[in-house]
Amino acid sequence: MPEANLAEPTSRFGLYIGGEECEARDGATYGSVNPATGQVWAELADAGGADVEAAVAAARRTFRSEGWRGLSATKRGRLLMRLADVVDAQAEEIAALETRETGKLYREALSQIRLIPEYLYYFGGLADKIEGAVVPLDRPAMFGYRVHEPLGPIAALTPWNTPCLTTMMWLAPAIAAGNTVVVKPSEFAAAGFLRLAPLFEEAGFPPGVVNVLTGSAQAGMALVEHPGIEKAAFTGGREGGRAVALAMAARTRGCVLELGGKSPNVVFANADLDAAEAGVFAGIFAASGQMCIAGSRLLIEDEIYDEFVARLVARASGVRIGDPLEAATEMGPVSTAPHIEKIATMVREAEAGGADVAAGGGRAAIAGLPDGFFFQPTIIRDVAAGDRIAQEEVFGPVLATLRFRDEEEAVALANATDYGLAAGIWTRDVKRVHRVAGRLEAGTVWVNTYRATAPNAPFGGYKNSGLGSAAGIEATREFLRTKMVWCELGETVAEPFALRTG
Repeated sequence: MPEANLAEPTSRFGLYIGGEECEARDGATYGSVNPATGQVWAELADAGGADVEAAVAAARRTFRSEGWRGLSATKRGRLLMRLADVVDAQAEEIAALETRETGKLYREALSQIRLIPEYLYYFGGLADKIEGAVVPLDRPAMFGYRVHEPLGPIAALTPWNTPCLTTMMWLAPAIAAGNTVVVKPSEFAAAGFLRLAPLFEEAGFPPGVVNVLTGSAQAGMALVEHPGIEKAAFTGGREGGRAVALAMAARTRGCVLELGGKSPNVVFANADLDAAEAGVFAGIFAASGQMCIAGSRLLIEDEIYDEFVARLVARASGVRIGDPLEAATEMGPVSTAPHIEKIATMVREAEAGGADVAAGGGRAAIAGLPDGFFFQPTIIRDVAAGDRIAQEEVFGPVLATLRFRDEEEAVALANATDYGLAAGIWTRDVKRVHRVAGRLEAGTVWVNTYRATAPNAPFGGYKNSGLGSAAGIEATREFLRTKMVWCELGETVAEPFALRTG
């Protein structure tokens, strides 16, 4: 738990461009609201077009500089490793800021900040493992090889729910590959990363490798539309991802997207029900359900359906909701006033459609925090596969439960959405594990566990859950381009193509 001075951040944050904190060029600011209190706790700079120009120019200038391009891959990797140690030393302060702006439990925020060094160590070690190859050519006097090169300035647009870790999951592979980055965090959660950004220079990186623009979605779109940006990495909602993809495609540039999910947890009758109960519960109610991988659809084999739902309902009634900075709190608030109303509306619609709200279902009143955005852990029984609550991402502490009769129906229900980010399987049958995992349309499948991650484990989605990978060696490849080099070794230069006539 942070000391009192760590829980009271400074009231004003500027942009971070070229290694320096600065105000927006037009002086515009906006207020950041603490979800636990419902009150403004900090003022941040609201970037405009001139700020976007300055940030991209700084990123491009550094990318082309001898101080960055002339740095060996090994030294670049060592800088990432040094940054890991610097971040770890500041983890408590960064986590306290993140809790203030997101409502995430402090201990969870701290555990996620502590994961950042693991990503930095992994991609730091990978930096000088990016190797080219000789290409065997069917020409005796010709030698050819391919090399992988960085793209240039990257735009990283990141979410409010796990802001610092998610941002570094994009930055670590992009920088390991030799790129520079302009970060546009969510307007709801920028302070934590603004505290982290100067640590790059403290670790020895040249100014301008990482730049930060805060403000509205308009600033984000101006960034991805800028001709100096070579690729965009986006984590967020499906519609936002589509807008980013279209903007980049209009300039014949690419993007990598992580767009959330409607992930199924499939519990078979022969599962270890104690383990499944704990995993399913954490998979939806951790972080107040505000996770892209949240197991928000629970598929239960019919013969254990009633028993298993009853277990979860009993567990939900005992969840301690409150101030996320308090050690005893088990679930904090959701992000914003509009978001809590969206959650409540979707629950009301499900109930009106015939589903049974077996636990929760509305706002939670917390003593001492009357204006906080707290929602009860909610469990809805007998949801139909086509219901909105089973198809759309709620992004809150709401679990939709469905029945299935056999393995075939379980797989069909699990795949019956437009999303495909993650899935869970709970069973003691090892043959079933491999059959079902192979048929699930999801980028990650957990078996008898949930929410496990690692820097070297690829993370990406199927269908409308995104494009590309945000971890593993695959993530580094997202930020590279391939060049082919042809070398004539003969004494005379042969014509590459014979002109035929007649």
